[in-house]
Amino acid sequence: MKFFDRLHKSTETERQYLFASPLIQAALAGQVQRHSYIAFLTQAFHHVSHTVPLLMACGARLSARQEWIRNAMAEYIEEELGHQEWILNDLRACGADAEAVRNGEPALATELMVSTMYDRINRLNPVSMLGMVFVLEGTSIALASQAAGSLQKGLGLPDKAFSYLTSHGALDQEHMKFFEQLVNRLEDPADQQAIIHTARVIYRLYADMFRSLPGSMEVPHALAG
Repeated sequence: MKFFDRLHKSTETERQYLFASPLIQAALAGQVQRHSYIAFLTQAFHHVSHTVPLLMACGARLSARQEWIRNAMAEYIEEELGHQEWILNDLRACGADAEAVRNGEPALATELMVSTMYDRINRLNPVSMLGMVFVLEGTSIALASQAAGSLQKGLGLPDKAFSYLTSHGALDQEHMKFFEQLVNRLEDPADQQAIIHTARVIYRLYADMFRSLPGSMEVPHALAG
């Protein structure tokens, strides 16, 4: 079994936990209120704003034998630059105070997700970053485009309020093909295990982020209707 397939299989339980988050289910059904969507974008800003710094930290700590991975990190960085600003633009289109979000603090689950990645890159194995890439881009492919359409229909917001979701659904499909080719070249069992373990942890923390958003407790009633 190729490593990408083993990674996917090894994280199935955690992935299902994420996708079962009430707010994700409600988003797919177009039954999320505006304040919940704004809260999601707010937390998205706080973790996406760390994507490039995390990729840079990973690239800086890779060894000479991992130079080919450093080259991949450089490609990811080029692709990810400025995406947090897309989120702020979406927030403005929703009528939210984007500058307050920029200068605000993340929720605990979001902070833990980001700090976990800095810790794993700096203390354990920089290749761990690929575990987070797997979670975020895989989730985007599975949910972003479909959720954006349902949310827009349910909320009645303009196209410019969904640039982050709609752009990532298509963009990350290409990224995932690149990711699959990349990780299938990994041969070191320690690197492979670092990615699997990180993906499991990030799936849980990402799910906790969704489950902490305002509106999560309202979702079962909305779906029951």
